[in-house]
Order: sequence, then C-alpha cells, then structure tokens
Amino acid sequence: MWRFGKLALIVSAVALTVAAAAPFPASIPVPVDFQPEGIATGPSHTFYTGSLTTGDIYRGNLRTGKGALFVDAPPGRSATGIKVERSAHRLWVAGGVTGHAYVYSTRDGSTLKDLVLNPAGDSLINDVMVTKYGAFFTDTFHSVIYKVPLGPGGRIGSPRTIPLSGPAAVVGEFPNLNGIAAPSDGHVLILGHSSRAELYLVNPWTGSSRTIALSGGALTPGTPDGILLDGRTLWVVQNFANQLVEIKLSPDLSRGRIVSTTSNALFRVPTAVAEDGHRLALINARFDLGFPPPFGPGAPPGTDFNVVQLDKP
Repeated sequence: MWRFGKLALIVSAVALTVAAAAPFPASIPVPVDFQPEGIATGPSHTFYTGSLTTGDIYRGNLRTGKGALFVDAPPGRSATGIKVERSAHRLWVAGGVTGHAYVYSTRDGSTLKDLVLNPAGDSLINDVMVTKYGAFFTDTFHSVIYKVPLGPGGRIGSPRTIPLSGPAAVVGEFPNLNGIAAPSDGHVLILGHSSRAELYLVNPWTGSSRTIALSGGALTPGTPDGILLDGRTLWVVQNFANQLVEIKLSPDLSRGRIVSTTSNALFRVPTAVAEDGHRLALINARFDLGFPPPFGPGAPPGTDFNVVQLDKP
C-alpha cells in the first residue's frame, strides 16, 4: 500500500508540474457576434471584455482559455474601454455613445453604479483609467476628461467634467482622444490621440497638457488606440496597422523612444491591451469588417472574435 501510495503521489506531482508548464493559449475565442472593444485583467489570469453592441461583459481565463458571459447588461448599454479596480473588486466600463459609465462587481457581476457623464449621442466615452484619486474617462467627441472621484472606503462620488487645455485639447479628424493610462501614484495621466498619432501628459486636476516627445520613429496616424503603462514602458495598440508599439519613457514621462513594433498573424484590428505577468493580452475588434452602429453596420452575422496572447517582447 505504501508503494502504491508513493507512486500515486509521484504521478500527481508530475501531472501538476506538466499542467503548470502548459503554455497559455495564443488565441482565446469570445462569443460569436460579441463585437468586443476593450480588455482588462484581474487576479488568477482572469480577463474581461465588453460588447459594443449590447454592453454585456464576458469573463474568461488566460491560462485555460475557458470563459462565460459574466454580465448580461440591460438593454441600451454599451461597453468600450474597461479596467479592473482590484482592491475594491470593481469593474469600470466606459459606455461609448450612451454617455454613461458603468461599475460592476467582479464578485457577482451586479451593477454597482450607472453614472451619467454626458448626454447620450453627444459623446463617445472611449476609455477609462482608475487611480487612487478616481476613475478618469476619455471622450472622443470632446476636449475633456471626466473624473469620478473615489472617497474614503472607495466611495464613488459624482462625475465631474474637466476641460482640457494645451495640445490635448486640439480636435483633429475623427477619431480623437482615445486610450488613457497613468503611473501607479496617479499624479499624471497619459492620453492618446488617434488621428494625430500623439501622446500627451495631462494634469488630472486642471486638464493642462503637454505632448510626449517621441524619438526612434513615429506612430501611425489614425491607428493609435488602447494604451498600457507598464513601469516606464508604454504599450500602444495600432488598430488598423495590426501592430503593438513599445515605447520606453523617460523618468518624468515627458519623452519616449520607440524601441519595437510587433506584428502578429493573429492580429485582426486589435483595439486594447492588458497585462498578465510577463504576457500581454489584446482583443481583436475586427473593425475592418464594419464599425458597429451608429458608425456603421457592424461586422456581418457569424463573425468570430478572439483574444490574442503573447509574451512581452
């Protein structure tokens, strides 16, 4: 009995070792016709992505590739950029053309807040970043950011509109302001502008801005989308270029050098990137098949969508 018991332990240990060493899947499907746009990661290799057309939230696992619908959103909602606030077990969601932002519990998917940032149809609430000072949202239609303050105990305050000044306030051809990121101390925001292919440092209290000077190349106009700050590395997704750009920033974040541009056969117009340890996860929006309403007819029925996972270059 002892020998058989010892053998069983050895077999179990080997099985666990093999499972731990199994590679993360390079591609993870999300539901057909889901029309995702944003992606966020949480503990234990969890990822979330939201639907532009329904506002539903899908939750999956980057290790196993398995997942299921997590939030069955009420009619009329939409989901663009999303972020996980791990300390409070909350998921923040930009609401696109609805003018709203939504806050969900990552425990059970319940709606914690439905916030009105601007009237529906007058905004494209594009992306969100959560810092210790609050949640900040970009608006592709207007030269503003929206701040939802966080009070004692993580209490969610009333939204405020902060007008931008400086280069970030310049409106170009559609699309305009898009991705948003911030260092861990939240003392400054980084905003991306799609049509102008520029990056800005923005004061989160006053809205004043300055351009981040880039060297080593340039971003492709019309394509910069979601961004991710990883220490002093800024990752920029270039959607229709099917590229992920790596930028090394100076200590004060005022300058950046493009050090790599990654292409991948699995990229199909990716729009956002999230981090999971030494891996990056990008969501394919497939806008080449059609922008969703009200900007276009959307992708044809039966279109498949997926998350692309790769090691950091």
